[in-house]
Amino acid sequence: MSTDTRTANTRTTDTLVIGAGITGAAAALVLSEAGHRVTVVDAYGPAAMASGWTLAGVRQSGRHPAELPLARAAVAQWAQLDERLGRETGYRRSGNLRLARSEDEIETIRALVENQSAAGLPISWLGSLTEVREIAPHLSERVLAASFCDSDGHADPVATVTAFLERAGDLGATLRFGERVVRLRANAGRVTGVETDTASYAPGTVILATGILANDLLAPLGHRVPLRRPMVTVLRSTPTEPLLTPVLGVANADMAARQELSGRLRVTSGAEDWPGEIVEEAGRPAIRPRLRAIRETIEKVSSVLPAFAGLELEGVWAGALDLTPDALPVLDRPEGLENLVVVAGFSGHGFGIGPVTGEIAARLACGETPDHDIAPFRLSRFRDDARESAPLTLHG
Repeated sequence: MSTDTRTANTRTTDTLVIGAGITGAAAALVLSEAGHRVTVVDAYGPAAMASGWTLAGVRQSGRHPAELPLARAAVAQWAQLDERLGRETGYRRSGNLRLARSEDEIETIRALVENQSAAGLPISWLGSLTEVREIAPHLSERVLAASFCDSDGHADPVATVTAFLERAGDLGATLRFGERVVRLRANAGRVTGVETDTASYAPGTVILATGILANDLLAPLGHRVPLRRPMVTVLRSTPTEPLLTPVLGVANADMAARQELSGRLRVTSGAEDWPGEIVEEAGRPAIRPRLRAIRETIEKVSSVLPAFAGLELEGVWAGALDLTPDALPVLDRPEGLENLVVVAGFSGHGFGIGPVTGEIAARLACGETPDHDIAPFRLSRFRDDARESAPLTLHG
């Protein structure tokens, strides 16, 4: 009888984090700082999927009321992250402009400012193009009004996630990249084993942070996060002169833009259906965008930032969103699996809150009560739920 070498050499760890995006990386660091033995496993490496595909805004504006406390707590952390991690994240507090391009969008943005001001967020209403251009002078006359939150900003997604993981490694975490988890084994209400394509683990707890792929591992255990998986097209220009300081968003979420510290413009489209194919390019997962979406994204961005149309294009890709029916994430331990924590469904705006959602995941993995109310993020909220999909805000 042959012996599977994966089970013959089972590795032990206090917590196994599956997925090296920002939430998994932040959770690994929090646990490592507390002295836990942590192993991070990812089929590719840091920020290989959603965290790297994102626009990488760090914002509070436009957040759902349930998510706003997490966003405000995260922004308070971002200013100190470089010091905490001992590495550069590329974070800049440069503000967020959410643009109105029609009378209907003016009403949407005005209501956003009123509601978020009432919730205590410092956010301004800019009722004319003249006021908007004081912050972003290169915007076109298509812009009629905007909201502005000066405490929002952006960061470098790959540098940030890598910094979290490397700092966790400094503290003893084991980082295993290029290793794909293929199965979770459960017995008597606990995950008892995790199998990868090369090894087997016997973890004390498991944090599942695999984004759009979460249900591949959850479904065999009888659980499922209700997810749609639309895709967003992302374009990146070659470096150019300063054109944009704040992150740009729009009322209906059909485009967003920011200028990286390198001078490159990174812009995104609205969401569209994704057929579900992921290919590998240079050892990294990739989703190929449609030519139509590339053209439409250029047109939409250029309509508010005309200089974009004249830039050279350096990179094009698409990213898939793990979109829940209410566009809020799942941060929970599924019923009947006391040592499994699921973090998924960030709906295209999980990057900015990653430092806090990582903390929440770590607290849940330790059996502790998080500092934030997670009732709105429980998996059980979808039980017998037929609600329609919520509007999507892409950037951040």
